[in-house]
Amino acid sequence: MAHDGDRGHAHGAHHAHGAGGPQRHLPGHIAAALARAGSTADSAGQPWAGRDLSGDGNPLHTFDGDEGAADAGVAAALAALATGAGDETAVHRALATARVFVAVVAELAEGGLGEHGFAEDKEADMALVTVAAPDGRKALPVFTTVERLAAWHPEARPVAVFAPRAALSAVSEGAELLVLDPGADVTFVLRRPGVWALAQQREWTPSYADADLVGEVGRASEGIEAVRGIEIGPGAGVASRDASGRVLAGGGPGPELRLTVALTPGLPAEAVRETVSELHGRLAGSARFAESVDSIEIKVRPATS
Repeated sequence: MAHDGDRGHAHGAHHAHGAGGPQRHLPGHIAAALARAGSTADSAGQPWAGRDLSGDGNPLHTFDGDEGAADAGVAAALAALATGAGDETAVHRALATARVFVAVVAELAEGGLGEHGFAEDKEADMALVTVAAPDGRKALPVFTTVERLAAWHPEARPVAVFAPRAALSAVSEGAELLVLDPGADVTFVLRRPGVWALAQQREWTPSYADADLVGEVGRASEGIEAVRGIEIGPGAGVASRDASGRVLAGGGPGPELRLTVALTPGLPAEAVRETVSELHGRLAGSARFAESVDSIEIKVRPATS
């Protein structure tokens, strides 16, 4: 895979954007967190100066002596997902405290003329590796082990970071997806709302399991005469497959949310299209929906009563 500018493809594809479209403004709390990145104080305003970050048991250690093995919590969450005993929320929860590796590569900066008119040597900068998903969106690959990163990109240098920090880096780079262990036996895609929640170190509930979102969808459909009811559930793209072809109930790139819309029976095709278009437009105008949902698919069926 190549760094951004000569981009490769992430494992898997993102099938459909959310109602808000591909261009989104960052919510205020995400922008604020990004502004704090690299500051002299933590999110509570407490200065970093004077703190010992390398002591045993301190979760903010600098990874001295890290042997590059997978975080036990993340490995267990992925194993549970593979057997059907776990879910996407558990993987996200494990990542919240996990160390992962990002890939950086040397990138030559442009040379120029010095003050005496002589050509200066180009300098090498370190660039964070990003990839392009098939839909064109940017994704940040992260790895649970040094070995998996090296197998994916032998020339890249592994840099250990906490996963929330990697998520902040993704936001900073304009990446909407985190791709965990691309090319490995199990590849897990964390979609945009999960990335934003990880960057904020907040719990994440996938849109298809968000009970509050049912009310938001219901309010969006109010006054649309042909709509008799709407159900939400996992989209076809939530599931993923491991290298052996086994289906996992999570980690897919989307579509994330399926809306099953019950319509007045006997509607002509044009009326169905107009109704779906109106509903989609209303959802696009909901900030709550746009922030919570990465991608949708809409299915229609005749109402039974």
